[in-house]
Amino acid sequence: MSTKSFRQPTSVKTKFLALTLAAIASMTGGLLATVFGVSAKDGKTPGTTNAHAKQNMQHGGGMMNHGSGMMNHGSGMAMDLGPADANYDLRFIDAMRLHHRGAIAMAKEAQQKSKRPEIKSLARNIIIAQNREENELLRKWRQQWYPQASQEPVAYGGEGKPVVPMTKQQQQSMSMMMDLGTADAQFDLRFMNAMIAHHEGAVMMAQDALQKSKRPEIKQLANEIATSQQKEIAQMKQWRKAWYKQ
Repeated sequence: MSTKSFRQPTSVKTKFLALTLAAIASMTGGLLATVFGVSAKDGKTPGTTNAHAKQNMQHGGGMMNHGSGMMNHGSGMAMDLGPADANYDLRFIDAMRLHHRGAIAMAKEAQQKSKRPEIKSLARNIIIAQNREENELLRKWRQQWYPQASQEPVAYGGEGKPVVPMTKQQQQSMSMMMDLGTADAQFDLRFMNAMIAHHEGAVMMAQDALQKSKRPEIKQLANEIATSQQKEIAQMKQWRKAWYKQ
């Protein structure tokens, strides 16, 4: 699996991305609190201002807790979708649908709060593309290919457990929703930081599906996700540098 899109961040300014990607692979709900030093009581980071806490995009202790395994992609980590077995596409579909919902929710918030037409246009494109992928493709395929599957999303549970129900916390964490804060001068920076990390997670899952899925429909969608979201990542990084010198 290619790792060239996930180089190790080299500056303090890009630590957010590294920490968020590491959080994606967490196997316990408490690891993110350890990484960010979040207080379980109030969700704040000791020794930082509230603004700094918001800048770090706290998840409030929620994690991308997905089964018991993880995959290492260079500097980033991703949830383990399991082996290329008969249930692989089901696990991929459920993971990607939940992930898309998180991106759509953040994009809708950006449409409301951002003042920049570039961000509003990007948010609109994210909503259109990912709504189509989730509802017209992934949901339809799940119904057609896995009619006997439970209505609740499933995950890889480790060796001997190809399919296990996701807990509500896992479902919330899989969406990777982040607190984007108020519509202030730093909103677009927080949105871009959050969406870059979110897209990186989707690209990792797409690359995994390109290797493991045997269905041409999944491979085609995975290729589209990887291609389009890598382009959006590059665009957001350009804007972040131009607007915030980061």
